[in-house]
Amino acid sequence: MFVSKVIFLKIKDTKSLCPECGKPLDAIVYDEDGKVLIKKTCDEHGEFINTYWSNDEIYNRVNKYEPSITHVENPCVEDVASCPANCGLCSKHETSTVLGLIDVTNRCNLRCPVCFANAAASGRLFEPTQDEIRQMLKNLRNLKPHPTPAIQYAGGEPTVRKDIVELVAMAKEEGFTHVQIATNGLKLAMKENLAQELKDAGLNTVYLAFDGVTPEPYINNRGRDLLPYKLDAIENCRKANLGVVLVPTLIKGVNDHQVGEIIKFALDHSENIYGVNFQPVSFAGRTPSDQVEEQRITIPDFVQIIEEQTDGEVKTSDFYPPSSVEPIANFIGALDGEKPRVTLNCHQHCGIATYIFRDKTEGPGKDKLIPINRFIDVDLLFEKLDGYAERLMGGGFAIRKRVLASATRDIPKVLNNKETPENIDMKRILLNVFTKRSYDALGDFSKDSMLISCMHFMDPFNFDEDRVKKCVIHYATPDGRIIPFCTYNSMYRESVEEDFSTPLKKSKE
Repeated sequence: MFVSKVIFLKIKDTKSLCPECGKPLDAIVYDEDGKVLIKKTCDEHGEFINTYWSNDEIYNRVNKYEPSITHVENPCVEDVASCPANCGLCSKHETSTVLGLIDVTNRCNLRCPVCFANAAASGRLFEPTQDEIRQMLKNLRNLKPHPTPAIQYAGGEPTVRKDIVELVAMAKEEGFTHVQIATNGLKLAMKENLAQELKDAGLNTVYLAFDGVTPEPYINNRGRDLLPYKLDAIENCRKANLGVVLVPTLIKGVNDHQVGEIIKFALDHSENIYGVNFQPVSFAGRTPSDQVEEQRITIPDFVQIIEEQTDGEVKTSDFYPPSSVEPIANFIGALDGEKPRVTLNCHQHCGIATYIFRDKTEGPGKDKLIPINRFIDVDLLFEKLDGYAERLMGGGFAIRKRVLASATRDIPKVLNNKETPENIDMKRILLNVFTKRSYDALGDFSKDSMLISCMHFMDPFNFDEDRVKKCVIHYATPDGRIIPFCTYNSMYRESVEEDFSTPLKKSKE
């Protein structure tokens, strides 16, 4: 008689949360039969075991891209309690804010069953004034040594505010180089001029909820068929030359079978769709949590789905964590004689991404998807950029000129010309980007290409303190705090909205 042997290997200790009461708990992350799990026990509510990453090989592969640490020099709160009970940012946090978020309202023109923000359901109105929002913007820009470069207005639904165009202009006034809004697109679809007004005010990107290419995912995730509104919103943004990133909320059995079709849709509309950022459902807010394991999609699940639905053209090995691109920021910073102003040093297990290109040379209907690492040796490129940065920081006679000469010689060595799409002069693009810092060259790079990414935000079931400490996406709140995304939605949202809101009846009066 054959008896299978369960292999259990402890990976690390961490802190997590009780999914029932939210209390911080000691937890362990461990490998069992090829899956990475997280386990904790609450004295009151018992033991919880949940999937962290569904494939240990992919988990271990991205571990080599462990990010650097960049503490904030002027923390917003004193370090008086253990993590994550004192978010704000405190001195324990290990990253700067790359993307700041401000919830400009908790009102919404939808009642989506899977809203992690529990928008429009609290019976209270949370809607900061313009003065409060300006101060939150200033708080993000005042972080040292790296002022926050990018801001996203969220909610609720930010476009229900009549002053949303003014708020976009305000963010530009405060020095943000990139401004985007997270939206369901209804207002953009129904008010044709809104996209142009936002563009004129300085909006860079529309972060558009987009759950599929047929009505069914919207009926399940949003309560009704919203696909026609999504198409109209995308078209109105195209007319205004306003960039769009599609943001599908992935739920197993609902729209995971449409991942490949969503990517194809984005490529077909690449005139103004710049990327697709898939977000597996987070079991927070009013998202049902009684089927967590059945509906959970982890990052390994996501990349395996893409490999299957692209018939192997895009493989799991083609994806890299955001932290892998740190050498690019380090090199450009060293070239300018300073530390990089911003770097994607989030935890290596927070997300994953790749660039894919569409090769049309074989004729209509025979398009081929080619991931960027098929024609660029990504790891070799990063290795060389790290070497250049180290030489630049070491100084010496004419060091900048000598390093640029080395880069000009070496960059062709990282290219695989046999796999490079015929319409892309990758040698010229890389030389212009890295030696001349001509970012206009990125226009050629992005033609017939698409950034495909996945950010798996945590909930109380898979919460990991290590990831929180390295979070780079932070909410600014009216009381001056700056709170990591996953702790805000798992722990702090309700109390912040309670403290800075009014009952709906009173607010209407």
